[in-house]
Amino acid sequence: MDINLEYYRVFYYVAKLGGITAAAETLAITQPAVSQAIRNLEKALGTELFIRTGKGVRLTQTGQTLYSYVRRGYEEIRAGERKLRKMMDAETGEICIGASDMTLRFYLLPILQRFHEAYPGIHLTVTNGPSPETMQYLWEGTIDFGFVTAPLSKKGGFHLTQVREIQDIFVAGSRFTHLRGKQLEWKRLEALPVVCLEKGTSTRSYVDAFLKEKGVSVQPEIELATSDMIVQFALKNLGVACVVRDFAEAYLESGELFELKFDQSIPRRAMYLAINKKIPISFASAKFLEMLEDGSTAPGKDPEAKSFDE
Repeated sequence: MDINLEYYRVFYYVAKLGGITAAAETLAITQPAVSQAIRNLEKALGTELFIRTGKGVRLTQTGQTLYSYVRRGYEEIRAGERKLRKMMDAETGEICIGASDMTLRFYLLPILQRFHEAYPGIHLTVTNGPSPETMQYLWEGTIDFGFVTAPLSKKGGFHLTQVREIQDIFVAGSRFTHLRGKQLEWKRLEALPVVCLEKGTSTRSYVDAFLKEKGVSVQPEIELATSDMIVQFALKNLGVACVVRDFAEAYLESGELFELKFDQSIPRRAMYLAINKKIPISFASAKFLEMLEDGSTAPGKDPEAKSFDE
């Protein structure tokens, strides 16, 4: 049965308001148009829906049955419209973001704070994990977008926007002061106790690839899950530590740690905003991305950041 849905809308208001005139005023159409819509619906359904009275109309038994369903359906549609309007106005919604400890702490956190203050009705969920894990979540569609660092997997279907650069360095504490200020060859690392991230992170993959190019084979003495702990191990003189500079910056400034200088620095690498091109951007996510483009709270934002598809 193919019936014009507009007839049901007219039927809803006539039944709800109890009269043709009131329904016409609410719908901003003429009374004859309302009457014609009801006649057409009754003809299509093969039953009388209203009994005309001196004070207006009242539902027949079949009309009451139909109204019980139409009312629920129409009011659900209206509720959906109101919900959608709130989402479009960024009053409600949900965003799920993937980020590593580093991207969260040294780039994303102040933006999250600013966004929450601007849109308190939007629920934020941050899935914390290394960049390869974040890219997998993005591929599977379990997060809306992610913040990751190079090197990245070669899966296609992503749009990447560089948001800043980071620098990998080796740092050490007082036990290794004999190395302070000296220019070292990378081979020297083979004779030193090295503390670094465990395998499976973008940082470990990047540094391992660089050392391999230099013909250096390092067997780490200690492997840890977080960069914060690596810095703490360096402070306790348990080895020379490989970290992103941001994690050690405060200790380098205080003199508790110093940076080992080599004949060539590890090339800087990029931090990216990654979006799965197959996942539609929600209204809430669009508001968040607008704030990212502003960049006023993004420390270390790269003014020449580039976007590209992978």
